[in-house]
Amino acid sequence: MAIRIGIIGAGNIGSVHAAQFSQLGELCQITAITDVFLPLAEQRAKEYGIAEVLASPEALIQSDNVDAVVIGVPNQYHAELAIQAIEAGKHVLLEKPMGINADAARQILKASRSSDRVVMIAHQMRWESVPMQIKEQIDRGELGHIYTAKTGWYRRKGIPGWGTWFTRSDQSGGGPLIDIGVHMLDLALYLMGNPKPVSVYGATYAEFGPKRKGIGTWGKPNWDGIYDVEDLATALIKMDNGSTLSLEVSWAVHMDTDNTPFVHLMGTEGGASYRGAQGKLLTEKFNKPMEVPLSKPENDENERLRLSRHFLSCIQEGKQPITSAMSGFTNNLVLDAIYESSRTGNEVKLDWNL
Repeated sequence: MAIRIGIIGAGNIGSVHAAQFSQLGELCQITAITDVFLPLAEQRAKEYGIAEVLASPEALIQSDNVDAVVIGVPNQYHAELAIQAIEAGKHVLLEKPMGINADAARQILKASRSSDRVVMIAHQMRWESVPMQIKEQIDRGELGHIYTAKTGWYRRKGIPGWGTWFTRSDQSGGGPLIDIGVHMLDLALYLMGNPKPVSVYGATYAEFGPKRKGIGTWGKPNWDGIYDVEDLATALIKMDNGSTLSLEVSWAVHMDTDNTPFVHLMGTEGGASYRGAQGKLLTEKFNKPMEVPLSKPENDENERLRLSRHFLSCIQEGKQPITSAMSGFTNNLVLDAIYESSRTGNEVKLDWNL
């Protein structure tokens, strides 16, 4: 039987999910959609042939015609809606970050552990072709022990929706660290073999946003709004196995950058680099450095479609998604520690108590 999907949030990211699930008609059917601005939900329903526009998230969650809920709304509402959906017996695909902070993520994790429903975080970078090729080689042992890594995403002029929920800490939880940094953190930890982060030293800066500089093209600015988040963050994360991860992200910065996400992995037997649609495997043979280029195949299926199919297969097979609730909680825990370290100027040890 096709899995019935309900989408909460008809904005840009909701439209992305609708586009992907609508291509998987043999596995699922989008049966309902809602948004705080109902005309937008009605527009999406026409675009993607969605049968029902419901008046509220609560109505969608309680609908008998919905098996799984996709949540694509501002960060402050993630925990409330995810927990409602889990308790209503729905499977959940939740946009990143899992929660606005670690406390919110912790509550989602607790709810997921008391249920048999699938709870998955939508980190699409794990399904990009080059990282998947790198992960295959890591799993074969080609890199050996990955003892340190560097990841980041420097945008030179990319502050989104100045004055909207994106730039309000009470609604987003932070700036580029929680917006795009969470993607890089998630991908790097995954490629490193999911070591357990134990401590963090970090710093955040707001040198552009308060001056209304560094404005990007994503979202419509509200010049009567608020900007109280960072526009650059940097951190060093230590793991329980002795490995380290350096994380650097910005929405705006004066530097020579191609605005492309990157991960560099350094292992005892080899290394790997990922930058956008390109990558490399690096090692040493016959006393000479050697490298193998990696690239996205010409007719590659997009990462969002792979993500959507994985969610559906987890529901059908009753298995844990690779971006599980635990992975989402881990990310939030690290992000909170970076913000706290920046506030205090001290190294912060992670609190894993649930």
